[in-house]
Amino acid sequence: MTAEAQLRETVCELARSIYDRGLTHGASGNISVRMPDGGLLVTPTGSSFGRLDPARLSRFDAAGTLVAGDKPTKEMPLHRAFYETRSTAGAVVHLHSTHSVALSMLPDIDPDNMLPPLTAYSIIRLGKVQLLPYFLPGDAAIGNAIRGLAGRRSAVMLANHGPVVAGKDLESAVYAVEELEETARLALLTRGLQPRMLTPEQIAGVVTAFDVEWS
Repeated sequence: MTAEAQLRETVCELARSIYDRGLTHGASGNISVRMPDGGLLVTPTGSSFGRLDPARLSRFDAAGTLVAGDKPTKEMPLHRAFYETRSTAGAVVHLHSTHSVALSMLPDIDPDNMLPPLTAYSIIRLGKVQLLPYFLPGDAAIGNAIRGLAGRRSAVMLANHGPVVAGKDLESAVYAVEELEETARLALLTRGLQPRMLTPEQIAGVVTAFDVEWS
């Protein structure tokens, strides 16, 4: 099996795992991954994470031209924005995960860092998560908003829509977006209960120990 064939299988395997655990639903969500030649593999528009066909993934060349596979997701602007602004981005995952979306709708969320510091792991895997305003799905303005962050964030939350996370590789991106969803779930479960959050000193310790981007 070639490296590309293996990566196609891995995209579908991880997408199925995400779908089976209810982290996205219907035909929502999309994944892209950088190829060694500089091109991209992308999940097609209107496709379910539970039934992806490795042979039908959208294939782009290094110039950004679709060269094989089905029509790609309409959310390509947000994927391209991450690859253009973060040199370390090897994959991007966008979900419509329930708890993350619910948290994005609440009125008192800090847009500069939407996740409360409940665990060390959300800090390690995500850094600060920027809350972006609502945009029409597929709107090129989403990409412009991500570019406006100048590569400072590996994760953003699209208000009333869903999280977008970039990682150094596909597994890293998947693990990070799962951590975002679980942290949002914890935030909702403990909301109004005055949970003990990490102190500024504890956060600083995590940032230093794990070399986390925290600006």
